[in-house]
Amino acid sequence: MHTISSATLRIFPILLAAFAFAAPLSAEPKPEVQVYKSPTCGCCEKWVAHLRAEGFTVHTNDVPDVTPIKRENGIAPELSACHTAFVGGYIVEGHVPASDIRRLLAERPAVAGLAVPGMPIGSPGMEGPRPVPYEVMSFGAQGVRVFSKHTP
Repeated sequence: MHTISSATLRIFPILLAAFAFAAPLSAEPKPEVQVYKSPTCGCCEKWVAHLRAEGFTVHTNDVPDVTPIKRENGIAPELSACHTAFVGGYIVEGHVPASDIRRLLAERPAVAGLAVPGMPIGSPGMEGPRPVPYEVMSFGAQGVRVFSKHTP
């Protein structure tokens, strides 16, 4: 007959508690991204593929015109790009890299969202020859500020 030592009996509840707390952390759901885009925009599809490759769950909504969504959510024309997305209570306009979205969600700054104005070559979904430096802008009640800079 095998007996369990008193040391094992003392450690077992500690190990059990550790596993109980660790399991929910690994099962934490990732924020879902809702993307509004034109059904014919290839660079939008590439940006969606970039986010999915980076572990985001992405749902796309093809709409004939994204302009009303931008207007309803306070995206100024100078920040505008081809698609608009929503994640974790924030707006994401244009070809924002997944790394900046993760930083936004981790830091939770008091902004409405992030934008990459226009469609700069070299941003996610806009890969191509001769990439250019570009900035990711935060925007909201505090105004528009540089959130990050990307260089080829």
